[in-house]
Amino acid sequence: MHTQIQLILTPEQAEKKDLLLRAVADKLNVGAERITLIQTLKKSIDARSFQPKINITLSVYVDEKAPAVSHYEPFNYQSVADKKPVLVIGAGPSGLFAALKLIELGLRPIVIERGKKAQERKSDIAQLNLQKSFNPESNYCFGEGGAGTFSDGKLYSRSKKKGNVQRVYEIFHYHGAADEILYEAHPHIGSDKLPEIVGNISNTITSCGGEIHFEEKLTEIIIENNAVKGCKTHLGNTYQADALILATGHSAHDIFELLHSQGIALEAKGFAMGVRAEHPQSLIDSIQYHSRERNEYLPAASYSLVEQVNDRGVYSFCMCPGGRIVPAGTSDNEIVVNGMSASKRNSPFANSGIVVEIQPQDIPEEFREYGVLAGLRFQQYLENLAYKNNGGRGQTAPAQRLVDFVRGRLSADLPECSYMPGIISSPMHFWLPEIISSRLREAFKQFDRKMKGYLTNEAVVVGVETRSSSAVRIPRDPETNQHVDIHGLFPAGEGSGYSGGITSSAIDGENAAVAVAKMLLAE
Repeated sequence: MHTQIQLILTPEQAEKKDLLLRAVADKLNVGAERITLIQTLKKSIDARSFQPKINITLSVYVDEKAPAVSHYEPFNYQSVADKKPVLVIGAGPSGLFAALKLIELGLRPIVIERGKKAQERKSDIAQLNLQKSFNPESNYCFGEGGAGTFSDGKLYSRSKKKGNVQRVYEIFHYHGAADEILYEAHPHIGSDKLPEIVGNISNTITSCGGEIHFEEKLTEIIIENNAVKGCKTHLGNTYQADALILATGHSAHDIFELLHSQGIALEAKGFAMGVRAEHPQSLIDSIQYHSRERNEYLPAASYSLVEQVNDRGVYSFCMCPGGRIVPAGTSDNEIVVNGMSASKRNSPFANSGIVVEIQPQDIPEEFREYGVLAGLRFQQYLENLAYKNNGGRGQTAPAQRLVDFVRGRLSADLPECSYMPGIISSPMHFWLPEIISSRLREAFKQFDRKMKGYLTNEAVVVGVETRSSSAVRIPRDPETNQHVDIHGLFPAGEGSGYSGGITSSAIDGENAAVAVAKMLLAE
């Protein structure tokens, strides 16, 4: 007999194999010795009551030989060494998944990545965290795997209509991710695991005849008669192709400048900026799990918060339980912070971006002369302002105790913080633009009504969180996924302005590859 069942278990029952087996046997009213296979299909935590429960869906075999476990259909990673080339600019999730899909469709990807391989990025990031050096081309944003490689690896996405989310999880699993990402409600790989996994993805691409050129930066898209013919790089190399997938991410500000200088149409879009809030993880656990101490079988607790303040959304973004805050800038004269967590999520800190929605009409007048790049200039201004308010201490970040920020007073001292380059007390309530700081202060009060104890001086806000999404969109035709004016140019991923996060960017990259194949086959 093969059947699917749903159970509501204690955390201990869900974690221990013998207790899980007993619960399954009781549910089916059979002896435990008759069960030949239990496979988890879905798993989530319900922490609404004072005793958190685990909701779990299982595939169970009874009284028959357990089949070989097959998680998913195989991938058609074929040889494309002699196939038609397609340029892919950027080796983040959008670019890598676009390249994999091109291979499945019988096209040869040529990936151009400005940064280094993930394993080589580690040393540059270590130097950055220790304030010893800053590499503008190898950091938390640029390099193999993109920003997600060293800033968390959360895969959960609310977007279900753009593509097959589960297939993205399967590709990561095929390349080395743990089984849990196939069934957890909020799957997470971890920054300690991702470098090896993205390296495996790159190996798949090159083993099939694709190319990846690291430490090579795009300097020009070759366009003739409004059609892509190839690209040039800073090394003086020219690559020829009739299709180019532009997947450079939202932090590649110079790419937006390049497109603008080449007369390629861009448009302004809404985005969000704010701060990163960090609490003791034990405090978030106690609020979310209604207990002084977290059950040993429960993961570090997370949260998701949103409020409307003066007609603009204020919300948590990229929440990292058991994580730490990292320096995510791409220039040594700016301060940008982000969050990450390792696979075990065992840091004593919990952090989240808390950002304010900004529409083009909200941007201060002095930046509007830059037209479609006004939002980008506003981002850069705020990042540089944070740098100027850190006391001239490199990547040291300005910070303030949370209650002090809300009440508008300078913090006499600061709590321990996970941000390795260090923090310095700064009146962020004073120098952050009013359209951001006033909404943040009110939102934090509202958050405390939802999570009693959230507003505390045990918490610290660190500035600034500016890269939650792109301030620029590269307009594309909804039918063909091509740029509205340039034939063969396929904007994809976060830098295109059409996706956000690892999973939705990966799907967007896959969709771009499918659109490329349709175009090339039609020609």
